[in-house]
Amino acid sequence: MSLEMVVDAYPKEIVLKNDFQCSLRPLSTGDELAFHEFFLAIPNEERMFIKHRVTEAEVIRDWCQNIDLGRNFPLLAVQDGRIIGDATLHQQLGGWKRHIGRVSVLVQPKFRGRGLAKTMVSEILEIARSLGLEKVEAEFIGGQKAAIKMFAMLGFSTLAELPDYVKDMQAVTHDYVLMGLDLTTDEEYAGMG
Repeated sequence: MSLEMVVDAYPKEIVLKNDFQCSLRPLSTGDELAFHEFFLAIPNEERMFIKHRVTEAEVIRDWCQNIDLGRNFPLLAVQDGRIIGDATLHQQLGGWKRHIGRVSVLVQPKFRGRGLAKTMVSEILEIARSLGLEKVEAEFIGGQKAAIKMFAMLGFSTLAELPDYVKDMQAVTHDYVLMGLDLTTDEEYAGMG
């Protein structure tokens, strides 16, 4: 399936636990302020594990002004005009990892516990399949036990655990966990049955 067909499937309205509703859609150039506000609402202790300096407006501006959904596909959860979640599919368009995507997800704390992160990651996995990726990875800091458990529930397995391997934004070392999942592509689905 082409990227254009994937994008055309959005926005999607979803209903989660306790009739919680929001919509899913890709990042757009007009999201700069709301996307920055989303990251500012994440607690400091969690932002330390994000690889980019998301509190800096110019970082978010660059992301919103240079959107390349073929390389990074940020899928946003939006409610009443506010961004409450982000799941991103990262791809390398060439080289020896071109068949592998990387998945990340972040939900504002007050919207957790409703199944939003799991739903968003499941949606990203469908996008990865439809784009022909064969595998997906997810990276974690060892202390992210809830996220690791949720990804395991989606079928991811631990590929590597390296003690004291990465440093957060405060230069504190943490264990590194790499999880992976083999995907069944649309072509393989068609051959089944």
